[in-house]
Amino acid sequence: MPVDAISLEVFRNLFASVAEEMGVTLQRASFSPNIRERLDFSCAVFDKEARMVAQAAHIPVHLGSMPASVQAAVQNFEQLNQGDLIVLNDPYRGGTHLPDITMVSPVFDADGVAFYVASRAHHADVGGMSPGSLPLSTELYQEGLIIPPVLLRLSGWMNEGVFQLMIANTRNPQERTGDIEAQMAAHRVGEQRMRDLLVEHSPVVVHEHAQALMTYSQRLTEDIIARIPDGTYSYTDALEGDGQAEFEIPIQATITVTGRTMTVDFDGSAPQVLGNVNAVEAIVRSATWYCVRLLAEDDIPVNQGCFVPVTVTTPAGTVVNPYFPAAVSVGNTETSQRVVDVVLGALSLALPDRIPAASQGGMNNVTVGGWHRGRQFVYYETIGGGHGGGSSADGLSGRQSHMTNTMNTPIESLEMAYPLRVWRYGLRTGSGGAGQHPGGEGIIREYEFLSEATVTLNTERRVRTPYGLSGGEPGQVGINILVRDGQKTRLPGKHTTRVHPGDRLIIETPGGGGWG
Repeated sequence: MPVDAISLEVFRNLFASVAEEMGVTLQRASFSPNIRERLDFSCAVFDKEARMVAQAAHIPVHLGSMPASVQAAVQNFEQLNQGDLIVLNDPYRGGTHLPDITMVSPVFDADGVAFYVASRAHHADVGGMSPGSLPLSTELYQEGLIIPPVLLRLSGWMNEGVFQLMIANTRNPQERTGDIEAQMAAHRVGEQRMRDLLVEHSPVVVHEHAQALMTYSQRLTEDIIARIPDGTYSYTDALEGDGQAEFEIPIQATITVTGRTMTVDFDGSAPQVLGNVNAVEAIVRSATWYCVRLLAEDDIPVNQGCFVPVTVTTPAGTVVNPYFPAAVSVGNTETSQRVVDVVLGALSLALPDRIPAASQGGMNNVTVGGWHRGRQFVYYETIGGGHGGGSSADGLSGRQSHMTNTMNTPIESLEMAYPLRVWRYGLRTGSGGAGQHPGGEGIIREYEFLSEATVTLNTERRVRTPYGLSGGEPGQVGINILVRDGQKTRLPGKHTTRVHPGDRLIIETPGGGGWG
């Protein structure tokens, strides 16, 4: 079969359908609301050289960083067999943070490994010093079980030692068992669908189209970059603290555009910090590639080809490329969002009519864990906020933004699964920045606790406002409030506390910046 425009589109959808079916399987088979309801997972297909060929429309921060995990997994094993499955979560080997468990499994043809299928799912708890495994940590060891690339399945047989080790290091072993088995089931589906493709179309044809897709995406990305005026553009923003103290942690990006290539250099960013906001290099690359992808006017297949024209440089020992074992639990959620703000801020200097104002700038992480009726529970949620207004439209309200693509946990599901009651859930009127195109509104979510629990908040934009552009006003900062015995206490952006039955937590998320 010759590679032409029609066959390329057919194979683009065939590859993507494998990842999509893996995702549907994982969602339907999972136990935790975090995976089943919020869809906090991602799936993708890689070629035998561990280059991403196709992805499903899942989580941006997962998919841009997953290639580093797949490469680390493959390089750790000289030989793989049919039925093998590798598991890992180490952020310093391509991971993001420890709750994101990555699985990689090979697909064989007559000549050996032909492709890999991979998945990454956020598991609600993998141990560590606080429920939900997003603690106010000062080193990686405090954040949970660290899993280097190991075989969870050998020639189709479960490695019970590794499996039991993973289950023993979680506060909710039954839920973890179900979610891990669901993730493995997704791989069985992905492996079979890829084998079907290889049999139906022949390995030569499938490989030719995989390579052609990557070449096509590279060319389209180069076309995007070529439309940006050549030059150097810099922007700086900051995080608001590391969970140990509140202080500004600058992140600086300098973009250099030359013809059809782009370099993004993060020199000038703060040295790595004691607390949990350090982001490993894979996350920063993922956030940067995402920003370039946003400039596409047409739907570009997202694969390894998109990454080739964009070079990302992160100085070692900084908050955007820390040395092991620096704490990184919310570098994945909060720092990735600030990297987006910085890169888009720099691009706004080159393309002032194309780039929107800042969105909410964080994921508003809430983790709750404790005992209820003799059983442990762990709840994890990210809460949406306002999108920045742009040159042609107002910002969206009450949505997840940029590096997260999850849904919310429906109130009915949340209250059925956890000893929590939701009293308010709605838009935060007036939180979006004013402008010709105002920023979107944030969200108010109010919980009541029905049992003793530990709450950990990891939130940003509680001090620094989401910026406006082209004269637009900034969005409002978020607010975290604990209500106890009728008394309201404003909490810092990053905080851990014990709560009692009857206490309430109010999260008011930031609005987006206005444009014009």
